Amino acid sequence: MSEIRHGIDDLLTLMAVLRDPDQGCPWDLEQGWDSIVPHTLEEAYEVADAIERRAWDELPGELGDLLFQVVYYSQFANEEGRFDFNDVVHTLTAKMVRRHPHVFPDGTLASRRPAGVSAEQFEARQVELEHVSSRWESLKAEERAGRSTDAVPASVLDDVPRTLPALARAAKLSKRAARVGFDWPDASGVIAKIREELDEVEQALAEGDRHHAATEVGDLLFAVTNLARTLEADPEQCLRTTNAKFERRFRHVEAALAERGMTPRDVDLDTMERHWQAAKRLESTVSETSSGHSESSSGGDRP
Repeated sequence: MSEIRHGIDDLLTLMAVLRDPDQGCPWDLEQGWDSIVPHTLEEAYEVADAIERRAWDELPGELGDLLFQVVYYSQFANEEGRFDFNDVVHTLTAKMVRRHPHVFPDGTLASRRPAGVSAEQFEARQVELEHVSSRWESLKAEERAGRSTDAVPASVLDDVPRTLPALARAAKLSKRAARVGFDWPDASGVIAKIREELDEVEQALAEGDRHHAATEVGDLLFAVTNLARTLEADPEQCLRTTNAKFERRFRHVEAALAERGMTPRDVDLDTMERHWQAAKRLESTVSETSSGHSESSSGGDRP
């Protein structure tokens, strides 16, 4: 007998039962819009983590946990008579069809390129990638304008969620501004800005004004985020990669000291630095063996 495979209707039924006042789960019944938001953010990061680790066997479960958050909000809204899960699906589908006129020229799912017809024969698909991106942004701008009022005019910065991690939000804000020309002509201008912000941090510290220095650090981080964008790199991904590298190397330091019955608290910085450099050399050797490229391990810079 084969295992029963559940569908989306089963998931919606499950949520309705969990939230049923008579037979539901006490924890689920206590939840509301605000209490679930932290879980939603956590589940999104767990999806990203599984992908980065290429943990494909874990990914269905993590994606399911993220989907469950959408079902939660849809249940809250349904209970309040606002909308339901089907409204979420409809709104999403309609928006995606509207934003892909090069794929759905008549604005309906039925207007997609027929099977057996080549892309060359389908005029609507004769669109370069940059034109697709431009059209996408134009359609989003039209949607933002449609939501604006006399009291609150539309801005290119609309729809950048305030709940995003600060680094990711900085990247999105600067990217939006750059699209309307508020940007440096090349990376050298951003690097000069980084040096300027770093000088201001040092000046604030020299004056003993730690609060001002902290503010300038924020400006410095924003400038560095702009540099990542200029290089077409995701600053969140850059920092996650460095976080993983730092963790990997520091664990090497701890392991090396543990072999001698010590911990980082038992030794001075120079001793830890030697083990840190050993970790870098080890990684360089492994990298050179696997790909033919090595990371420089000279100097005492971190990470």
